[in-house]
Amino acid sequence: MTDYKDFIVQVFDMRTVLELERINIVDNNECSSDHKQNGNVFGWADYSVLITMLVVSCGVGVFYGFFSKKDETSDDFLLGGCTMGTLPMALSLAASFITAIELLGNPAEMYLYGSQFWMICIAFLLVVPITSKFYLPVFMKLRLTSSYEYLEKRFNSKIRLLASGLYILQMVFYTSVAVYAPALALSHVTGLNVYVAVTVVYVVCIFYASQGGMKAVIMTDTFQAAVLVASILIILYLGEQYVGGTEIIWSENFHTGRLEIFNMNPNLTVRHSFWSVIIGGMFYWMSMFCSNQASIQKYLSVETISQVRRALWTSSFGLILVYTVNFYMGMVLVAHYRNCDPLKSKEISASDEILPLYIVSKMGHLKGMAGFFVAGIFAASLGTVASALNSLSAVTCSDFINGAFGITFAENKGALWAKWISFVYGLISFALLLAVVYDFLTPNPTDLDQFLFLARFVFDNTLDKYAVELLKK
Repeated sequence: MTDYKDFIVQVFDMRTVLELERINIVDNNECSSDHKQNGNVFGWADYSVLITMLVVSCGVGVFYGFFSKKDETSDDFLLGGCTMGTLPMALSLAASFITAIELLGNPAEMYLYGSQFWMICIAFLLVVPITSKFYLPVFMKLRLTSSYEYLEKRFNSKIRLLASGLYILQMVFYTSVAVYAPALALSHVTGLNVYVAVTVVYVVCIFYASQGGMKAVIMTDTFQAAVLVASILIILYLGEQYVGGTEIIWSENFHTGRLEIFNMNPNLTVRHSFWSVIIGGMFYWMSMFCSNQASIQKYLSVETISQVRRALWTSSFGLILVYTVNFYMGMVLVAHYRNCDPLKSKEISASDEILPLYIVSKMGHLKGMAGFFVAGIFAASLGTVASALNSLSAVTCSDFINGAFGITFAENKGALWAKWISFVYGLISFALLLAVVYDFLTPNPTDLDQFLFLARFVFDNTLDKYAVELLKK
């Protein structure tokens, strides 16, 4: 056994050895009954909390779609008439970046591999000045509904249509994944019907995004951001109390080798290092802040560049808060499951189920708590999809209908066209999701890798084109 571990040390770094030690410890301990799922599933109180969040989201769409001042032009619908407030726009921007996949995946990342990935929060602070200095002045001066219009001005119409078409393809698939993946993880643990869950999320999202436009998207995102943050903070507070306090949490994570933020190993095969997270994270978030269509539309929903700059800092600090809480929740999970790994005991089948398992098994007796948690997860899904639908409508109207086909809407019909296009994209995304659910499409890991490559290709190459042209100025 000693020779074997000596060999492991020679091949892998010390983190891997610590992980092996942790697995050995877990394997030699039986799961106590306290860690077992106690059979708590969704009850009436949980459904009440979840339904309340969905009804309020629909209510915002009803207000802006039927009772507020009517959107007449496509810019009114897609850009909110450029009259939105700074704080709502900032919260909406942050909410669109926080996906349900991340809310479930980050605690699992901390639980399995440690805290190194938290250093991506530093990338937020590096990206905001770059966005503010080099990109915002151009966007706010030109005020283009579609960010891809800029590519035609600097290159030609073919580049514009190619980038726009790739964006549409990527976002239609991405919205399906953003809803289905967390719903599937939640259903395995809470007993929530995955088919009903994804259908309700899409119905609500398509309704308020297509009826209320950017105004409804931003105001609903603001409400959903409050639900999301409140849910994770309450869960974190209760989790810290249940596990025995801060000292136990930090001690357990330290002794299992999970507290790592300055791994300077330049080895490219290491899962996460300081260099890959900071440098790679900076370029990733530049693609989201600097060239993402949904983000740029929100920048244009306010009047002045100073508002956008304040919103950027506000949203970045909000993202840091959510990431920090998420990773600390992962530390709580490490302390709670220190003698019983639910993955090893086959209590769950995937790492993103560990947080829902913990909520149900430890807090399921608190009426409405599981529902509040699921409401926060679904709020993240709603925010991501709603922003995507609005941006898809914008690029279709601007780049293809107006640009490629030369069709000009009557001034009082632009908003109506944008509504219907947003509605149709919602149906297409939902149809793709159903095709996966009912096995008409059966993605495998290779397909997912290719999809992620496509997503990064779209964002990174668009960012590259912007960067090259902006730096020429």
